[in-house]
Amino acid sequence: MSTLLSHVKRSLFFRLLLIFGATVMLFILIISVSLNELNQNANEIEAIPDYFSRNIESIIEEIGTPPNLASAIALADDLDWRIDIRNPIMNWSSDNDRSLDVDSSVYSETLSNDAEKRTVGNEDIISVSRGGYEFYLYQRSIDSNNFFALYVAVSLAAIVLFFNYFMVNRLLNPVRLLKRGAERIRRGDLGYRVDSDRQDELGELTVSINGMADSLQSMLEAKRQLLLAISHELRTPITKAKLRLEFMPLSGEREQLRGDLNEIDLLISDLLEAERLNSEHSVLVAEPVQILEFVDSVLEQFENYTGGLTLIKPKQDKVIDIDKLRVRLLITNLLNNAIRHGEEKPIDVDISFNEESVFLNITDHGEGIAEEHLPNISEPFYRADRSRQRNTGGFGLGLYLCKLIAQAHGGELNISSKIGEGSQLKVRLPCHLPQPQIEE
Repeated sequence: MSTLLSHVKRSLFFRLLLIFGATVMLFILIISVSLNELNQNANEIEAIPDYFSRNIESIIEEIGTPPNLASAIALADDLDWRIDIRNPIMNWSSDNDRSLDVDSSVYSETLSNDAEKRTVGNEDIISVSRGGYEFYLYQRSIDSNNFFALYVAVSLAAIVLFFNYFMVNRLLNPVRLLKRGAERIRRGDLGYRVDSDRQDELGELTVSINGMADSLQSMLEAKRQLLLAISHELRTPITKAKLRLEFMPLSGEREQLRGDLNEIDLLISDLLEAERLNSEHSVLVAEPVQILEFVDSVLEQFENYTGGLTLIKPKQDKVIDIDKLRVRLLITNLLNNAIRHGEEKPIDVDISFNEESVFLNITDHGEGIAEEHLPNISEPFYRADRSRQRNTGGFGLGLYLCKLIAQAHGGELNISSKIGEGSQLKVRLPCHLPQPQIEE
């Protein structure tokens, strides 16, 4: 017995088989009992009360021959029976509530010299032949429990189906937990684990998904640590190369080498910053800032742009909490991207805010970005220019850093663009940094 219980506990398929097997057996039982009840009701012959059998003579005498139809109607109402009267020239009935095929009735027993009990289907009737008239007496309607039996059967079937649904729903509840867990892991929350104490196939699947998340988290963390280590180690030779560069004689080659070293240094800085922001526990140094005044100070370094910058802002400033260095990097990268692809056309910087968020929209009127590139344009090292020429773009980290900075503040970066019309980069930053949530 313990072996069977252990097998049931460890096998989801076996438990589903038991549930559906029990459901089928209950339905068979309900159908069998219902059919039996219906057959019993169908086979029951309505018995004629003794009152009519004993007093049939007085009933017929009260109707009379020839019959007094008013008396017949009164008797039918008093007795709640139907009375049919026939002879060669008349065919009368007390009401039209229900009618039996009395001509097909079968003899059952004799009640008197001119009265007998007959059977039509499953019902008894009284037939009297007197004075050239045929009198037939039977109930107006038959109370039957057929519908009641059907209602009970349907109700029981509905209850069985409800409990069947409840048990299967409870049995498959971990599937919803696995779906939510897989979705959170898909969104990058590799620290999330699905809790389950099941020992069946769903429990094994939960363990596999949690193990997969552990492996992914370990691999990504190892990649991150390797990248950080390499980036830090590259700083030393880059610094030495810059130092030796200062002792080289002035020449075009020296300036070209200086530019290359600065680009490598910038790439290393961007990689380090991206990994810090991409960390699960990225730390922002937040402080209250007058946002309009802050954006004005960032735009000062672009005042020599030949296409011109137009700043659209509210009349009153607003204080928000931001990491100044990182938001400065965000705005600088967005403007550099707009200038690089703006084809020396005007760039619009629009700032607005409500009670909860600040909105920064930077619009250029340059070459634009093809629609197929928009979903991936803010991914690391992705560039719409497949030739990856340096004069058409950077390393492919600028917009990625902007997205990470916005997300670290609890905001978001959205990009829309049309070829030949330009691009619009929309940043939303909350006025106050979100509080870290503690997983239960």
